[in-house]
Amino acid sequence: MKRQAAFEAAGKMLKGALHCHTTRSDGKGEVSEVIRLHKENGYDFMAVTDHRLYNYDNFGVDGITILPGMEMDGNFPRVYRAVHCHHIVCVGPRKEDGNGYDQDQRLDSWKLEKPEDTQAHLDEIHRNGNLTIYAHPQWSGTPAREFEMLEGNFAMEIWNSGCAIENRLDMDAAYWDELLAQGKKIFGVATDDGHAMDHHCKGWVRVNSENSVPAILKALESGAFYASCGPEIYDFYVEDGQAHIKCSPVKEIRFVHLRVPYPLHAAPYGEVITEASDAVRTGDYIRAVVVDTFGRRAWTNPIFLEAEDVK
Repeated sequence: MKRQAAFEAAGKMLKGALHCHTTRSDGKGEVSEVIRLHKENGYDFMAVTDHRLYNYDNFGVDGITILPGMEMDGNFPRVYRAVHCHHIVCVGPRKEDGNGYDQDQRLDSWKLEKPEDTQAHLDEIHRNGNLTIYAHPQWSGTPAREFEMLEGNFAMEIWNSGCAIENRLDMDAAYWDELLAQGKKIFGVATDDGHAMDHHCKGWVRVNSENSVPAILKALESGAFYASCGPEIYDFYVEDGQAHIKCSPVKEIRFVHLRVPYPLHAAPYGEVITEASDAVRTGDYIRAVVVDTFGRRAWTNPIFLEAEDVK
């Protein structure tokens, strides 16, 4: 059996926000207001990732763990008013555990000529002890070929509430499977990228972890989480050539691979389903997505397979 890491000896699954903004950059909510909103919506942890401004502080709001972080960005040469950029969300350890950034440290936006130029900046973020997430590829105008060369991102955004609400973009794992089919082990996160207050608390990760900064970071880096906008996933594993998923009541379940058109598992009209199985058809990865009756999705991270896992 191969079980996805989120569901190995899982206890309480922490609810976390990895990408949000406040009036410290271009968000609409005061930082304490935004943190308090997440606490009131059942979040166990969050990162305040204002643009190019590093943060460790909880701003007086207790009862929620703050992951240190910020968002970095760089623009490519533009034509007219087109958007063409790389945005990178950073989350890192506490200062005493080796984070190279300071509270309220301001950094400059990158000047990029070509996609490969971002790698040097990623390397610097990693040298400062931070994990990195590739943000909103559709909104950024970057198809897979314009970020697939970047090394070291542990995850990419597969849902971004702000982009979904304002632009109907970055709603269902755009380009993720192109990277996975190349053999890249990159995980998927749902985030809000909240600027307006009604962007917040609509996309999150559920992490199999103790509630501390070091434990959460370790779980994120190892893929011990899933992403959701509502549904819950209880288990996802491969055994004897069959993929299996169990979840809260939903209207449909899909297993996913770039090159395998797996059949849709759909509940009869007016009913719901809570599990599905299917034969694994190719031996590199498989993932799953579930959709509830409100149209909200949850996504497993992939199970990475070997040829012998396919019967």
